[in-house]
Amino acid sequence: MEAVVYIIKSNRTGNYYIGETDKLVERIARHNNRDLNTNSTKTGIPWELFFMIKCGARDKARKIERHIKRMKSRKYIKNLLKYPEMVDKLLMKYD
Repeated sequence: MEAVVYIIKSNRTGNYYIGETDKLVERIARHNNRDLNTNSTKTGIPWELFFMIKCGARDKARKIERHIKRMKSRKYIKNLLKYPEMVDKLLMKYD
């Protein structure tokens, strides 16, 4: 599977978490498993996939993940879903 940047949203807290992986289904399952989960997302269980960007290469996914995390903005995250051209620009910028 190709690398993806994923954004999950907690149904419980309303918080978002941004990550990257090449095994999306397994990674989200891990976020939702109290025994395997890290402290950063344990309090937000259950998590649901909010948004995903297919990146191809893992290094590109890591750069896009860092970019989104640096924005530190719920509005930015919601705008990624609302305006697909933002995703296109990110993919071109980190190509």
